[in-house]
Amino acid sequence: MRSFVRNVFAQNNSRGSAVIIKNGRPQQISYGWAWYGKKIGNGNEQVVYPTGSLQKIITTAMVIQLMNEKWHTSERFTQNTKISRWFPNLKNADNITVGELMTHTSGITATGTETDRGSDSSEEEAINWAINNANSTDPGTSGTYSYNNTNYILLTGIIRKVSGQSYEENFNSRIINKLGLTNTYLYQNIPSGKTDPISYTWDNGNNYQDPQYVKRSLASQLPGTGNMFTTPMDYYKIQVGLTNGTILSKSDFHYLTHLDSKVNDYSGGVHIENNDTIKSAYGNLTGTHFGMWFEMTTDNRNGLIMFLNQTSGDEDAQKAMGLQILNHIRANTFTDD
Repeated sequence: MRSFVRNVFAQNNSRGSAVIIKNGRPQQISYGWAWYGKKIGNGNEQVVYPTGSLQKIITTAMVIQLMNEKWHTSERFTQNTKISRWFPNLKNADNITVGELMTHTSGITATGTETDRGSDSSEEEAINWAINNANSTDPGTSGTYSYNNTNYILLTGIIRKVSGQSYEENFNSRIINKLGLTNTYLYQNIPSGKTDPISYTWDNGNNYQDPQYVKRSLASQLPGTGNMFTTPMDYYKIQVGLTNGTILSKSDFHYLTHLDSKVNDYSGGVHIENNDTIKSAYGNLTGTHFGMWFEMTTDNRNGLIMFLNQTSGDEDAQKAMGLQILNHIRANTFTDD
């Protein structure tokens, strides 16, 4: 299995780290350099990878936790609560629900969240910028699907307002501490003994070309939607925690992935397909060559989590590579070789 996965990476001119899951057993397999210049290998215990949009399901999970906690209080809210409760100055907020933020059906089409603004932002500054940016564009029509980071930055704002604590504080107490994770951080909290990787592309027969990394200023613009760094093994533990009662119960996860405003198969930061048996999500960050993708069975017993720091194709090519590995996992006995 290890040789097969590494060969697939090599054949696709890609580098990165992956966790394959077979019958509930995870195994990490890595290939190539995470930081070519310093010769730090992928899978090295120092390296934590950007998750991009794979963070979105963690943000919505915390929203569901808060829904449950506030259920019998005056602060009760549901997927159908209008977000004008928290954002009275946001254009069209009276027509947008919490659920529509979680399914990208708010109608918001504002761009620029991943255009590096060149200075570090606090959570509050990033949220206020997103509101002002959305107010400067056509609000669109709520109920219309348009994938947009602004939706999740606003969810970060709701978490802050409902809990009375920062997203960072909620993330640490509700995710990190609950699961006992030791390799998962928001960007600003990556310790000195850890490093995020450099991303590269394959070009004209050469590996490790056009090095790009996630700048602090960019990460700080994306609270709740692109500032989380982890390892594929820790991300596997998060996925398990989303249904085993540590983060969410199975019924909570079903609620999250079957919101009333669900369009096609997307709800709460994840795609659910094949009669609710498969979950998946893809992420990247504009201006870098990272590609992050996972596909797992909803019972968490089989699947693949793949964090690439060298890519040579677009999202479809990366998913095709992942599916090649998944098909091999399904067809063969899990071994350590």
